[in-house]
Amino acid sequence: MSQRYPIPAGEARIEHRVKNSVFIGRAAHTPSVEAAKAFIEQVKSEEPNYSHAVYAFAVGHGASVTHGMSDAGEPSGTAGRPALAVVKGSDLGDVTVVIIRYFGGTKLGTGGLVKAYTETAQLALAELPLTEKVERQTVSVTVPYSFYESCKRLVEQHQGHIEAEDFAVEVTLMLTFIVDDLPAFAADLAEATGGQVGVEN
Repeated sequence: MSQRYPIPAGEARIEHRVKNSVFIGRAAHTPSVEAAKAFIEQVKSEEPNYSHAVYAFAVGHGASVTHGMSDAGEPSGTAGRPALAVVKGSDLGDVTVVIIRYFGGTKLGTGGLVKAYTETAQLALAELPLTEKVERQTVSVTVPYSFYESCKRLVEQHQGHIEAEDFAVEVTLMLTFIVDDLPAFAADLAEATGGQVGVEN
């Protein structure tokens, strides 16, 4: 089985007021550390004049995950760490949370900060639309014209996607499948064509 895990399907932005400080939570899908850093910089440029820009990210999932965080000038352990704890607890992969703080003049104390950053991270993640990361594989299939339509139907039945079609002496289809669905498609294809047509990687 290939590894599947929940990932963001879009972005989220929430505002959370604590005493006079405003915390803006932004979350997005970041499939690489480079993407995480780019999103952090993007948020900083879109939310100017902030006091702090705290972040936490998880790239990958499970055993092969890279975490990152920053307190961004807040007292150590009061900002990045609680935000990262929320990210870890969410079971999401490939996600970055950036929390922008506009200081309102009232100090929150370390406990207040931990609570504010934890809540802002939770609210931002709760707003995220989610999808599932699934491993996909692209294969090619060459079929005679007589079998073209039924092959397309089989692709649909197995939730495959036709990437390209090349009409020559026969039709060559470039197909993408969720890895777990590919064996069943290949078996049905062989059965339907009497073993004449196979899947090529």
